[in-house]
Amino acid sequence: MTRLVLASASPARRSVLRAAGLEPIVRVSDVDEDAVAAALPADTGPRDIVVELARAKAHSVAAALAVDGNGTTEDLVVVGCDSMLLIDGELQGKPHTAEVAQARWQAMAGNNADLLTGHCVLRLRSGVVAAEALDCSATTVHFGKPDPAELDAYIATGEPLQVAGAFTLDGLGGWFVDRIDGDPSSVVGIGLPLLRRLLQEVGVGIDRLWADGRP
Repeated sequence: MTRLVLASASPARRSVLRAAGLEPIVRVSDVDEDAVAAALPADTGPRDIVVELARAKAHSVAAALAVDGNGTTEDLVVVGCDSMLLIDGELQGKPHTAEVAQARWQAMAGNNADLLTGHCVLRLRSGVVAAEALDCSATTVHFGKPDPAELDAYIATGEPLQVAGAFTLDGLGGWFVDRIDGDPSSVVGIGLPLLRRLLQEVGVGIDRLWADGRP
């Protein structure tokens, strides 16, 4: 039996997987994203940064599974993801405050930016990492121009404060996205086409996960 473990607390990522026919086991990593990013070499590129963050999350959860004994007799795949918005050459994560979200939207409105999502897939056998696959998806997002009252109301909901780039595609922020060039699921936080390829690299087909993990 093969089960997929999602190393993320994101309800959006879980919803994408559930809509695609899987019921993931959710385990949240204890990774300090800022510390991981700060420890990388200064010349690390944006795509490599989000991949390394995804890798840190996946390995953190894999280590926790081994310590507590969960899944040590199962065939598991652990999936870690991390998303950040690349705008004007700088990576933007979660704004956390209304002031930062306002500033982000001043730069984003009427412009486009690349949403980068790093993915890491680990194949675990008897609690040991047997294979690993890594990559990053990039989707260009074209933003509309919310008027000041709309933007104030959106930020007041709190939604943009805790999501990469201060927007969502599948939530309230969708009103302010004119179009995207690329994979919509990767903008939500986990790219199904890329994930399928990475799963194949570690020897797991979608048909096998469908058989073992339907909601």
